[in-house]
Amino acid sequence: MRTAFAFAANEFRISRRNRLLWASVLMMVLFSGALTLLSSGSAGNLGVDTLTAASASLATLSVYLVPLIALILSFDAIAGELERGTLALILTYPAPRFSLIFGKFLAHGATLAIALCLGYGVAAGVSLAVGSASIESAMYLLRLLGGALLLGASFLGLGYALSAWTRSTGAAAGYAIGAWLFVVVLYDVALLAGLVVDTSGGPFSKIYFPWLLIANPADAFRLVTLPSGQAAELSSGFISSAAAMSAGPLVSLLAWPVAMLVLAWMSIRRISP
Repeated sequence: MRTAFAFAANEFRISRRNRLLWASVLMMVLFSGALTLLSSGSAGNLGVDTLTAASASLATLSVYLVPLIALILSFDAIAGELERGTLALILTYPAPRFSLIFGKFLAHGATLAIALCLGYGVAAGVSLAVGSASIESAMYLLRLLGGALLLGASFLGLGYALSAWTRSTGAAAGYAIGAWLFVVVLYDVALLAGLVVDTSGGPFSKIYFPWLLIANPADAFRLVTLPSGQAAELSSGFISSAAAMSAGPLVSLLAWPVAMLVLAWMSIRRISP
C-alpha cells in the first residue's frame, strides 16, 4: 500500500501539468456556472429553487463530461509510460504491478474529485448568489457528486484497461474516444431502437431492457442520481422503467471500477520489463 501511495503522489504531480485536463476542468466550471444562470430563470416558473434546477442540468452535463475527463486522465497511463521507457524501469522494482495501477487510480481519482468539487461548488455559489437553495437541493447535489465520482472511477478503470491492452498512446486515444462515444451516446440510441421495434411490450421491454440499462455505467449514473421530489419534474421519463431496480444501478457503478482495474492488472501482467 505504501508503494501505491508513492505512485499516487508522483502521478498527482504529473496530472497538474496536463493542459488538456485543465482545459476540461475549466470547461466544467464554465458550463456549471452558465447552466446555473440559465436555470435561475426557469426555476421560478417550475416552482423549484435555483439549485434544484441547476442540479438537474448538471446531471446531464456530468454524464457526458465526467467520462471524458476521466479518459483524458487515464488513456496514456500505461501506454505513455511504456513509450517513454519509464515503465520498464518501474517494473524492475520489487513492487506488485497492481500497486502501479492503484496508485494512478488514487491520483487521478483525487484530481477528478477536485474538478467536480470546483464545478459543483461554482453551481452552488451562483445559485445562492442569484437565486435560492434548500436542504433538499443541497443533499441532491451531494448525491450527484457521489454518483459522478463513481462514474468517473468507472471510466478511469476503462482507460487503464485500454492503455495496458493497446500499449500505444495513439491507439489508446482512439479506443478511448470510441468507448466514450459508444457507452455515453450510441448505447442509448441502440436501446431506444430496440424499444421502438418492440412496440408490443415483449420480452425486450419487460425483461432485457432494464438489465441492459443498468449494465451501462452512464445509465446507471442517471438512475442513481435520478431526482426525487421537486427535481423529478425536470427529469426525462426515458429511464423510468428501470427506476424500481434501486440497488442495481449502484451495484453497477461500484462493480465497474473494480472490474476495469482487474482487467487492467491482467493486461499489465503480460508486459515484460
